[in-house]
Amino acid sequence: MDFTTATIHLLKLLAHFVGNYGIAIILLTLVVRLAMWPLNVQQQRSMKMMQNLQPKLKAIQDRYKNDPQKMQQKMMEFYKEHNFNPMGGCLPLLIQMPIFILLYSALMSPQFIQIAGDTSFGFVKRLDTTLRATAGRSMDGTFGVSKNDTFMLGKMATVYLPNETLENVKIKNPNKALEIQGEFTPGENIDFKLDLDHLNLKFAQLDQIQKAEISVTDMTNKEVENITFTKEGSVLAASVPTTVASRSFHWDVLALIVLFALTMFLSQKVMMASQKQSDNNMDPTQQAIQKSMGTFMPIMIIGTFVIIPIPAGVLLYLVTSNLVQIVQTVIVNKQIDAEHERTKNIASDAEVENAKKIQQKD
Repeated sequence: MDFTTATIHLLKLLAHFVGNYGIAIILLTLVVRLAMWPLNVQQQRSMKMMQNLQPKLKAIQDRYKNDPQKMQQKMMEFYKEHNFNPMGGCLPLLIQMPIFILLYSALMSPQFIQIAGDTSFGFVKRLDTTLRATAGRSMDGTFGVSKNDTFMLGKMATVYLPNETLENVKIKNPNKALEIQGEFTPGENIDFKLDLDHLNLKFAQLDQIQKAEISVTDMTNKEVENITFTKEGSVLAASVPTTVASRSFHWDVLALIVLFALTMFLSQKVMMASQKQSDNNMDPTQQAIQKSMGTFMPIMIIGTFVIIPIPAGVLLYLVTSNLVQIVQTVIVNKQIDAEHERTKNIASDAEVENAKKIQQKD
């Protein structure tokens, strides 16, 4: 079982308990964020420590600015002395990236489209749709296609022999098994063929095949059709009607993109608010960069997601993740500030106890 299939099975299991794939994605997000809570706490502590160490780091940079090698050595010694890892804050991001890729692959896969692609959630009409998607109705026996669409077989087939029906016959290399005979024109039939050797059957069974039912997915618009292939010599062939596809703009997906940008902007604001106390110690250039990132990063993300086809389900994951990040930042910063106050109070009490007592003169 590959990782994409495992992710789909996990979503299917969660949806079985909560009753909706949209809620399952939110629940998966919460599970991931809770599992990563310690790492995110470490990341925020690392950021706080970086803020506190910034004045001393700047002093080292100014002192050895004419000797880069010496400056690097002194900074490494400084990090080691304070038990600080400048790359420690990157680990949560590195871990989240594979999760994002897995969820993207799962929601764009024919497997998910077959079982839950048309699932709605709130104002979102389909969890697998992107901002600009080609409209097409699955399982109606006709593909809505554009000129350069690509197609892929499902992983299993139902094979019919003279006296037997074989369920769940594995297809070898389904990504490359399906071929289009000649060129196809939208609105005319498209002719598929599949070499018998791609079916995981014994040679004697291959010779007896009469027909096979296999799901075929248009990878451009994610439309799925169950196609009946008939045996023609050493191949299975099928001719499927097509209609000219029309692209539609999905406002519900745009709303999710805007929500993601807003939650990201709010997350940046919350993080920057926690840094106000140390802003006076921060390098002015770094301050300007942080403020620019907080303003322009959401705009850049909107532009990127308008160009790259991100499924609505993945955007739902990202929005939920941002909301959890905001809550976590507020909670952890309060904990860190409380610890800092306790440390100050302990230091003050020690100073009082160790203070030299002055005898009162008679």
